[in-house]
Amino acid sequence: MAQRRNTAQRASILQALEGTDEFLSAQELHTALRGSGSSIGLATVYRALQDMAGGGDLDTVRTPSGEVLYRQCAQPRHHHHLVCRVCGRTQEVEAPSVERWARTVAAEFGYSDINHEVELFGVCPACAAPRVEANTG
Repeated sequence: MAQRRNTAQRASILQALEGTDEFLSAQELHTALRGSGSSIGLATVYRALQDMAGGGDLDTVRTPSGEVLYRQCAQPRHHHHLVCRVCGRTQEVEAPSVERWARTVAAEFGYSDINHEVELFGVCPACAAPRVEANTG
């Protein structure tokens, strides 16, 4: 297996991601990096993010529109995400019942070496509160 290179570009991307607990798009990261004086190209950002996510260095979620967002995860082990559609707040969650279901379905069809991603989208309590207040007023 090829060893991943630890480049200045990757270090810059990781540094930008360390400053936030939000998921960011490649374009948002590119804009932030360029704003801090980096000359990194957008294609390099995309390649580095994909490689780092594939290697387990970054976590990803896919928005309802299909865009992939990236961040460094608080949990190094397998987990899922609950994402607010309004503000983008993301909660990492473990889901043992999903894990059991995935193993059961795979076994039922004779599959092995499976993996999966689960992202739940809703409205967080902070964003839901104004809606509730507006509807009761």
